[in-house]
Amino acid sequence: MKKLQKDEVDLIGNWIEKNGSVVADKVCERIKWLVEEVLEKIAFSEKYGAWETLFRDPADGRLWERYYPHGEMHGGGPPALRCITKETARQKYKKID
Repeated sequence: MKKLQKDEVDLIGNWIEKNGSVVADKVCERIKWLVEEVLEKIAFSEKYGAWETLFRDPADGRLWERYYPHGEMHGGGPPALRCITKETARQKYKKID
């Protein structure tokens, strides 16, 4: 899998139909790998819990938020990962130095 690149700011996963089933696309798989193997978990959202989670990329210090833009779908739908500013993280997560 590929680590986050300097020019990336948004990764948005999708579910696709394959052989009569709905499966995660490659972006979903990459997000899962990034949050499990690369990014450092910092905090869960006080308001939404694990539905919005803050991470730090140890390679460059950028902050990333995993969220689920299709909350109306089963299991919250496919995940997304977006780069956010320290100020946004401070306001939302209150755990940033």
